[in-house]
Formats: sequence, structure tokens, C-alpha cells
Amino acid sequence: MTTSSEICDTGCGLNATLRIISGKWKPLVLFFLRGGPKRYGELKRLTQGVSDKVLIQQLKDLEADHVLMRTDYKEVPPRVDYALTPLGRGLADAIIPLCTWGTEHAAQLASIFAKRDTLP
Repeated sequence: MTTSSEICDTGCGLNATLRIISGKWKPLVLFFLRGGPKRYGELKRLTQGVSDKVLIQQLKDLEADHVLMRTDYKEVPPRVDYALTPLGRGLADAIIPLCTWGTEHAAQLASIFAKRDTLP
């Protein structure tokens, strides 16, 4: 079990945050859920390029970490949606400055990525 002092000793919370959002798609899922609950198909469309297997696993991970909640309405056809918990809302809000930074530096980053993608 990880204690609060261990988290602070390894990056003052950054380590804990990175453990929650590790994975290519988790930050995007959190970002998209800021607007309210979403069904699986909607999240799949928003996170273009993710496989079903990976998205399902990352949703399960976020649910296990108490960052999002899954609501199964027990209907036919099945209806399930995902929403942020209060803990998840705080984390999603913390991602916004990263989004802003990426937007502000988009042109420079595009150039960097283009050069990096052409390296052998």
C-alpha cells in the first residue's frame, strides 16, 4: 500500500498523478468527460485511433482508481455511461493547463514532431 509520505517523497504528488493518467488515452477520456457523462460509443468516436480493447481497459483502470464511475442502466438494449467522480473532476480540471500549453505551442510542436518523425 502506498502512503502519503511515499507519494510526496517521489515527486510531491506528481508520481501519484502520473500513475492515474498513465496511458495514451486516459487524459483524453478525462478531458472529454468534463462536458458531462458520455456513453462508450461517444468516447470511442472522440478518442480517434484507440482500439476497443485499449479503451475498455483504460476505462476500467480509471473506474478502479475512483476517477470515473460507470453507470449501467440495466436496459435492453444495454445502456451504460461514464462520468467523472469529484476526484476525477479535479484531475480533469488540472489537465486544462496542459491543453492550453499544447494549443499555444501547436505550430512549434508540429515542426518538432515532423522532424522527429523523419529521423531514421
